[in-house]
Amino acid sequence: MLEFIEVSKSFWTGTQRKVILEQASFRVELGNSMGILAPNGTGKTTLINMMAGLEKPDEGTINRNCRISFPLGFMGGISTKHSAMENSRYIARLYGLDPDYIEAFCRWLCALEEYFDRPVGTYSAGMRARFSFALMLALDFDIYLIDEGMPSTTDVEFNRKAGTLLRDRLRKATVIIVSHQAKTLEKFCKSAAVLHRGRLHMFDTLEEAKRLYDYETKS
Repeated sequence: MLEFIEVSKSFWTGTQRKVILEQASFRVELGNSMGILAPNGTGKTTLINMMAGLEKPDEGTINRNCRISFPLGFMGGISTKHSAMENSRYIARLYGLDPDYIEAFCRWLCALEEYFDRPVGTYSAGMRARFSFALMLALDFDIYLIDEGMPSTTDVEFNRKAGTLLRDRLRKATVIIVSHQAKTLEKFCKSAAVLHRGRLHMFDTLEEAKRLYDYETKS
């Protein structure tokens, strides 16, 4: 279970205070995936980062009583000075997993060949994306956090293998996906919420959320 209790978050832009979330309370139970619709620039990534524990709220409490992933594509936990091999083994130890298995899984999925043993800082953007995605799939979570849809790379074979693995993983896991497009949520979520001007409006169905979202974004 992931639970927000009276959570607020804002930033000072230099000229005004931008409210991301104001006194938000909601709960995501395991097995009930949820989508959140929010226009660009309203704090989708900040919200996802708070769920993952990467950012703290200004006020309120966030309870995480399960294993929650870092956001798909997040590179913050990866050291660019070290190789993919070193990073994968370090992350495995952090999560109490077998370093040999995590390294082998990432090597197989990334298919970076000799680059797997070179510093991540020497990788192209596509190679980094492949490694971070593979690392997330190597770990086992109860809730997966997705910011703006499923990641992809220019490598067709990697996308095929990673996509198949992710779809299988998501059949058994819970997903929280945040996007500015309702279409992105349709494959994963039945219930949904709308983030508008710092308020999170919860709905039992995606269709209800879409009606409010369309109204708010067009008005």
